[in-house]
Amino acid sequence: MPPAGPRSGDAIFANVERVNAELFTLTYGAIVRQLLTDLEEVEEVNKQLDQMGYNIGIRLIDEFLAKSNVSRCVDFKETAEVIAKVSPSIFLLQVGFKMFLGVTASVTNWDADGTCCSIVLEDNPLVDFVELPDTCQGLYYCNILSGVVRGALEMVSMKTEISWIRDMLRGDDAFELQVKLLKQIPEEYPYKDDE
Repeated sequence: MPPAGPRSGDAIFANVERVNAELFTLTYGAIVRQLLTDLEEVEEVNKQLDQMGYNIGIRLIDEFLAKSNVSRCVDFKETAEVIAKVSPSIFLLQVGFKMFLGVTASVTNWDADGTCCSIVLEDNPLVDFVELPDTCQGLYYCNILSGVVRGALEMVSMKTEISWIRDMLRGDDAFELQVKLLKQIPEEYPYKDDE
């Protein structure tokens, strides 16, 4: 029997156990609200959300790789497309968003070097029922997503910098993350072959 090819984000999402979307959204909102109360500084909340997302991302990549049947990506461009979409050559960012959030994401705005791109989310379930008060204008409410992407990419040997370009909670027309490859991390093996 030939090996199974990569599965689409829709196919994987259909088979993943899910929680109620409103419960998920409200629980996330409660976490952000508690962080604002505990940390008081909006910038500290942004850092904490990013770190929480990073911790999630380094664990989600294992589940993603196990369920998607994707093979090892060759370069940053292919990896970014893989995280967000599904096709034989472009799979990790787009499929990841579809698989775990049920959100379609597109990878656009590649630079000439192929080391920087944007991920545009068509929808974002984290922001349902959310309005930022004037006291929280510096808050990147969905900063957990930038941490998830950063953590997942680091686990596949890519050190990245993630920043928000557009945010609908700030009046923009979409949610857009910029992903910049800082360096390719060489794989380290725990032992030598000759030992």
